[in-house]
Amino acid sequence: MTTVLLSLIVIVNLFFVISFVKDITKHKNEIKKEPANTIALPFVAFFTFLLSTFGISDFAIGTVLYQKLKWVPLKKLPGTLNAQCVIPVAAMALSYITSIDVGIKTLAVCIISQVIGAYVGPRFVVKLPEKTIKKFVSIGLTIAALLILAGKFNLIPSNGTATELYGIKLVTAGILLFAYGALNNIGIGSYALTMATVYALGMNPAAAFPIMMGACTFSVPIGSMQFVKFGEYSRKITLFASTFGVLGVLTAVYFVKSLNTGMLQWLVIVVLLYTAVSMVLELIKSKQNIANEAI
Repeated sequence: MTTVLLSLIVIVNLFFVISFVKDITKHKNEIKKEPANTIALPFVAFFTFLLSTFGISDFAIGTVLYQKLKWVPLKKLPGTLNAQCVIPVAAMALSYITSIDVGIKTLAVCIISQVIGAYVGPRFVVKLPEKTIKKFVSIGLTIAALLILAGKFNLIPSNGTATELYGIKLVTAGILLFAYGALNNIGIGSYALTMATVYALGMNPAAAFPIMMGACTFSVPIGSMQFVKFGEYSRKITLFASTFGVLGVLTAVYFVKSLNTGMLQWLVIVVLLYTAVSMVLELIKSKQNIANEAI
């Protein structure tokens, strides 16, 4: 089953690679004219996906950085954020699935649930106010981080060694990963949510990584091929991310595999709080913009 899963990852991402290579070959002269700085790009790609491999959203980093540096027009930002991460995320998934012990049944249920959620869920999620969702998610992530922190200081019982889920826990994981796949489509990343879920269900914190990357490596390439088809993305950024970003991934994977469970728990706490604070700041900024427009 693991071999089948790894083969499917390669096949799905190969379709994107073929599409991308055809596109950059056809538009090689246009790539040189794109505003992204060729000298800075290797470093940006390396560190963006090094952090992403630890669970810090590359979407969040790219959204802020590319707009500040004026590397991508707003219209092409969504396509760039999706296309640039396809190859690095595939590298993450292949590395984590082959090196971190997670039961294949649990892995398959989580991946399939999130992929289905990414395609079916949005029709339900979009009916909910985005601000309301972000408020509840940020509160939930903060509570999850505080519970893990309490466990670190032995204030509450803390475990986290399981590599497989059964019964109601497996069903719960499937339902939640379905929801996270849907939330991804409105800009709420699934990394921190998956980390919190894995920990809450008593699994080894490291198990979050193959689950997170495994789900993303199936859902992202298919959508990204549409951006490539219509040319609505930065070819230069995607090209550099597909090469130097992978180097950042491989560097980070080495450290994740060598970290003990205790250190990974601290990493989970940092990621959860970072994501929660980011959402709160977005909500505050949104309110300020509305107030300024009213004036």
